[in-house]
Order: sequence, then C-alpha cells, then structure tokens
Amino acid sequence: MSDSTTRFGERAGDYARFRPTYPVEAIEAVLDGFTAPVVADLGAGTGISSQLLAQAGATVYAIEPNASMRASIASHPNVTAIEGTAEATTLPGDSVDIVAAFQAYHWFDPARVLAEAARIGRERTRFAAVWNERDTRDEFVQAYEAIVHPYMTDDTEARRRKTTVDGDLRTAGWSDVRVLDFYHRQDLDWESLIGRTRSTSYLPREGAAFEEMAGKLRALYDRAEIYGGAHFVLVTSVHLGERQ
Repeated sequence: MSDSTTRFGERAGDYARFRPTYPVEAIEAVLDGFTAPVVADLGAGTGISSQLLAQAGATVYAIEPNASMRASIASHPNVTAIEGTAEATTLPGDSVDIVAAFQAYHWFDPARVLAEAARIGRERTRFAAVWNERDTRDEFVQAYEAIVHPYMTDDTEARRRKTTVDGDLRTAGWSDVRVLDFYHRQDLDWESLIGRTRSTSYLPREGAAFEEMAGKLRALYDRAEIYGGAHFVLVTSVHLGERQ
C-alpha cells in the first residue's frame, strides 16, 4: 500500500471533479451549537468538505500534506490551505473549536491525531469524523461493486469499516460520543461514473486492467435504466465527540 499522504496525488483532478459532496444535514451536525467556529479540516484533500464548512459560516484551516490535492482547493475567503498532517497540523495550541476529518480518519494514527486534536482545541472542542459510504442495499450499487471488486489493489474499504473512531474517542477521554446517519443520492452520467472510479486510490486509472474494468462499467451504464438510472445511494455517517 502506498503512503496515505501521496497515494491520491495523481488522482487530484478526478477527485475534485467527481467525488460526491456531503448533505447539508451532515455539515449542520458537525457545526451544531457553534457560532462562526474555527475548524481544522484534517486530510482536507481537494477541499470538498472545507468549502461546505466555510459556506456554512466556519473559518476553516484545510490541513493537507499532498501538494497536488492541496493545490486543487478552491479559493474561499474563509478557507486557508495548510501543509501539514493530521498528527502534526502546525496550528497553534488552543486555536480551533472543531477538529474534523471527512473521508480521512482511517488513514490516521488514532492516538496521535486525537492528542493533536486536544492540543489545538480550545476549552470546548468537538471532534467529527465523517464518511460517505455507498449503500450496498441499492441494486445499482451492488452491480457496480461486483464489477470493481476484482480490480481492487488493496482493501481500503475494509480498512474504513474496521475504523474504531468511537472507541478511540472514548479511550482518549472524549464524551457524548454519537453517530448520525444521513442518506443522499449522487446521480451519474458516464463521465462522472468513470471519473468517480478513477478517483479511487485502490482501483486502476489507466492501462489494460483499467480498460477492461471500464468496458464492464460502460455496459452497466448502458443498461442502468433498469436500476432507475446510474447513481450511488450514499450513507453519510457523522461520528461526533466532545471535549471540555
């Protein structure tokens, strides 16, 4: 497995264009109870979550170690891109209200990242770990995953499923640990379906294996009307903990 800080570098363009967004309710849950908070967005990638947080009124430090991903973060007056890692953000102590990680916590060292969150957090701090996951009860999602699974170069999805963020938070002394789930749908044309696939770090993005996989996905796309169109049904899970 490649280093988590470098593995998405060649995929930054596809990541920025084709990765799904997060529902408004999920962003509201992360920010709930704070007025104009300062947020450290760990592993911010191309800034999808940072932009949503800023649009909702937060001041955001987008912490991202990968130069290609960081360069793809769109300009926003309330978003500052910072070269750093989740375990070493470079932020000063007592400087943020919320520490968040969207689609990223499974790449972190739990003990070190929660220690860093405690260091940079103010007297009252919230930690939020958020994931978009495809809902495998949906028939189109089932058909998609049956195609791509044989081409996976590592089992990142299992890594995500094994994440113990709730237990990690409790062990580190965070309280009111809870999980909120929100459902949404990403409708896909052919460009966005194949672009979303190319953005995935554990699937090929070029070469013979990619061409073979893309051919099967095209066939799925061409018959997608039997599934109600090409789409991903997504479950956005928001894991929250408090520290004060």
